[in-house]
Amino acid sequence: MEAPKGVLSHLCTLEVRARSRNAQPTQRSRVKELWARVEALTAQRDLLRADLRTYKDIETRRRRLDDACAGGEEEEEEEGMDSEDAEKSQILHLMARVTQLTALLHAHQVIGGYDVVSTRQGKGACMTLATAFEGTYLDSFKLEMDLRPTLRVSRHNVPPFISLSQHGDSQADARGFLDALSTRLNAFAGRKQQLKLVKELHKSVQVMESNLLCSILVLMLTRTTPKTAVLCTMDYLDQQRCLPTSVRFHSQDEELPDCPEWKNNCSLLMETPLHRALTTMKDMGHIV
Repeated sequence: MEAPKGVLSHLCTLEVRARSRNAQPTQRSRVKELWARVEALTAQRDLLRADLRTYKDIETRRRRLDDACAGGEEEEEEEGMDSEDAEKSQILHLMARVTQLTALLHAHQVIGGYDVVSTRQGKGACMTLATAFEGTYLDSFKLEMDLRPTLRVSRHNVPPFISLSQHGDSQADARGFLDALSTRLNAFAGRKQQLKLVKELHKSVQVMESNLLCSILVLMLTRTTPKTAVLCTMDYLDQQRCLPTSVRFHSQDEELPDCPEWKNNCSLLMETPLHRALTTMKDMGHIV
């Protein structure tokens, strides 16, 4: 095929030249943009290197500070240090202290405000979960958690029949995990305390059966009129509550569970702490 001649050839040449002129500014602009990007990344690299050196100095000072606090001794400055080095050392000392307190504060916020103590030079934290029932403080349980490299429970004194895996993921949601565990421990302590109060305050009530988790309780009650034995079985299927989820009465009198007063007693036991419910039943003359 022959090349176009005349006016058409001249127009093709002009079009090629125009495209070439338009491409050159675009290429130069792209080159400038890349060089600017390189300079920005270089400056960022230099800043990160400086931050890394400072961080290493702070970590060194922090470890010394932790060792000094653990041994009950204050760190002494080296003799012969000039004023500039002393000022730098003091600044690093304060920065290390700030870093230490910041890490502790972060752990305290992560766990939702529970009592926390730093352990293993800031790599761990020990939390105290206190339990209480009706304004009386009961047992306290402790968990030691690793903060680095991942957040996880390393040691604890939670009873073995209370599984930690049932309360969520401690790494994904530490606050939710501790809240659920604290609620269950408080419920367990409340059930345990109620059983203790029943034994102390109600001598006529016999505890026939119970378990370590206090999730089932069988009591022998004595009906006043006519004087008959009543077996009361209470199940605590909801482990996050200290009140039973079901109450059943068994007696030689088969009509007793359907009596209005004993139906009220059933509701009373499901809505009121056990020792107070038994006191009310005794005041009403239903039990001895």
